[in-house]
Amino acid sequence: MEHDITEILGMIKFTENGLVPAIAQDFQSGEVLMMAWMNAEAIEKTLTSGQVHYWSRSRNAIWRKGETSGHTQTMKEFLIDCDGDTILVIIEQVGPACHTGEHSCFFTKIL
Repeated sequence: MEHDITEILGMIKFTENGLVPAIAQDFQSGEVLMMAWMNAEAIEKTLTSGQVHYWSRSRNAIWRKGETSGHTQTMKEFLIDCDGDTILVIIEQVGPACHTGEHSCFFTKIL
């Protein structure tokens, strides 16, 4: 890792609730699979373990993607956008990314 955790966290603009949106994108297809929230602990766990962790607003807890479903996400790249207010995690997805069982959370086409 090129930066230490403290430096990385300092580059991120968290919301007043200590969260930042994180987009998960498939490393092979480039498809956007999901968006979830991360806090500092989820980011640290993701960067140190290589397994993607998020913050569940409904459960008020950290969760590792796939811990109950087996549909894991292994981090390939971790990027911060130009404003520092959104994370992009390039991942290897095992199984569907969406909790509905769909491959991607973005399956409702409007136009």
